[in-house]
Amino acid sequence: MPEVPAGEQLETFPNQFPQRDYVIEIVCPEFTSMCPKTGQPDFGTITYIYTPDRLCVELKSLKLYLQQFRNAGIFYENVINRLLDDFVNASQPRKLKVVGAFTPRGGISTTVTCEYAKAEA
Repeated sequence: MPEVPAGEQLETFPNQFPQRDYVIEIVCPEFTSMCPKTGQPDFGTITYIYTPDRLCVELKSLKLYLQQFRNAGIFYENVINRLLDDFVNASQPRKLKVVGAFTPRGGISTTVTCEYAKAEA
């Protein structure tokens, strides 16, 4: 996958209710990246819907992490898969869905969805 500059990483904190399944939904309406083909900016809303296990993701670190993509040339499909992989690596959630709803370009809007579920022990 295309490299995003090293910088901010996702930080976590202990889940105070690891015995309970509950859902956290985080909506990030100001996501930007660059089209690797045209160099034009892409705009979208990224939504994370996850069931935490032992860790939750800290929101300021998520904001700073997402800002790293601002000047990165990366296709929609690649960026959503990368966001999912990095979130899973940082927090090891029970379940995660990442949805990228991108604004229309040339009259076509695109939504990319990736999902993860922790394997049963």
